[in-house]
Amino acid sequence: MEFPGTLRYTKDHEWISIEGNIATVGITEFAQRELGDIVFVDIATQGQHLGANDIFGTVEAVKTVSDLYLPVAGTITEVNGDLEGSPESVNSDPYGKGWMIRMEVDSPADVEALLDAAAYKALVD
Repeated sequence: MEFPGTLRYTKDHEWISIEGNIATVGITEFAQRELGDIVFVDIATQGQHLGANDIFGTVEAVKTVSDLYLPVAGTITEVNGDLEGSPESVNSDPYGKGWMIRMEVDSPADVEALLDAAAYKALVD
């Protein structure tokens, strides 16, 4: 399983990468494996300001629906529109084409408080 060292992770299995105050968020390889084949991603929070750990959408797999939690507080500025026609990108490329949202982070320092790759790996191993 892949745990890119450039990302930060949550205990709820989201990942986040940040450049300046703009972050990209998705779910981890572990999460997509646990969910199974993803058939639908529902994110209707573009333009909204949400707090850390607030639900920003859901992901639907063949047998379950799971909430998506925002790693840090901020405003959702973009939703990956490609997921509408290709939700399976979350399974095949969770850290690339399967990204879910981009957001403007209230405090970029909050990202540093999240799990690093080693801590996340220890959590799921």
